[in-house]
Amino acid sequence: MTSQTAPTGAVPAPVPAHAPTPDQIRRAPKVLLHDHLDGGLRPGTVVDLARETGYTELPETDPDKLGIWFQEAADSGSLERYLETFRHTVGVMQTREALIRVARECAEDLAEDGVVYAEVRYAPEQHLEAGLTLEAVVEAVNEGFRQGERLARENGRRIRVGALLTAMRHAARSLEIAELANRYRDSGVVGFDIAGAEAGYPPTRHLDAFEYLKRENNHFTIHAGEAFGLPSIWQALQWCGADRLGHGVRIIDDIEVREDGSVRLGRLASYVRDKRIPLELCPSSNLQTGAAPSYAEHPIGLLRRLHFRATVNTDNRLMSHTSMSREFEHLVEAFGYTLDDLQWFSVNAMKSAFIPFDERLAMINDVIKPGYAELKSEWLFRQTASTSGSGGSEA
Repeated sequence: MTSQTAPTGAVPAPVPAHAPTPDQIRRAPKVLLHDHLDGGLRPGTVVDLARETGYTELPETDPDKLGIWFQEAADSGSLERYLETFRHTVGVMQTREALIRVARECAEDLAEDGVVYAEVRYAPEQHLEAGLTLEAVVEAVNEGFRQGERLARENGRRIRVGALLTAMRHAARSLEIAELANRYRDSGVVGFDIAGAEAGYPPTRHLDAFEYLKRENNHFTIHAGEAFGLPSIWQALQWCGADRLGHGVRIIDDIEVREDGSVRLGRLASYVRDKRIPLELCPSSNLQTGAAPSYAEHPIGLLRRLHFRATVNTDNRLMSHTSMSREFEHLVEAFGYTLDDLQWFSVNAMKSAFIPFDERLAMINDVIKPGYAELKSEWLFRQTASTSGSGGSEA
């Protein structure tokens, strides 16, 4: 049975008797659609790469202190400090060797956290300062992902990683990056994205890129509805034709929860739900950017109850000090979710991935559902073990 979700503003739901443990959550097969490569580095790797590449602007050179600095800067409420965190990560990701290492470790870290499929995005145009070409950037990241997949497999874990190539909203290279994504679509790149400040940089500025991708029958997602609201979502869908919404959390602005608990969806919200448009929701990141005041008040609770195509994501694991397991742990605590709910989110995400249908179906039927079924059976055996010795046998 699926747990009931607390509406926005409600107190956290009671934890169910069979709430998944942190260990079960970590072992559960998870799917990640919204994760930034430059937002997920290990602090120790940032320090190593800074030393190797001659980058001298890090605020801390001790890995532990640097990790704390990243989180505090991202939590500060200052956009300037938040953006500074990416200046440092991107600053050490300017060589082929650095990109391979970061991508390899990304795949390893996600696999260690139980992620079986991930789409990781990055902006090739941000990694050209040391003379790399756009093609060299893509090939280095792809090589790193493949290395990470192999190392994970050698350690008894399975993961598949696809790349999303991102164009920056404030720049003028979106068509070039879209063409790059299309050239590498059979070599590890599964789609395209635009990112950056929404206000002042609407997605309609990049219509030529989206029209090109549609002509090529390629996939793309758009960062929309994180900070700017409903107009950003409407443009991403109705003008640009996005397959998914990066964040999309502000769709809540088109949903009215009445005093009696009944709900009325506006036309845009109804369209998003009716068309099963995936929402790449990132709870911890949303708390940092002010899109939600707490996990218990995050719109994901209401969106899950209303059966939107909601997915759970990390956004920037380093800056938010998070992982897929931590995101799920927060939601279990806030909404009383069970393994059934976590499976629902994972299947939603896999249905929404940018790989062929038969491969998505195989992942759902052969990996995700069996993995959750095994976890859900564990409490039955624990219960049996705890009661088997309670009564004496008659001789």
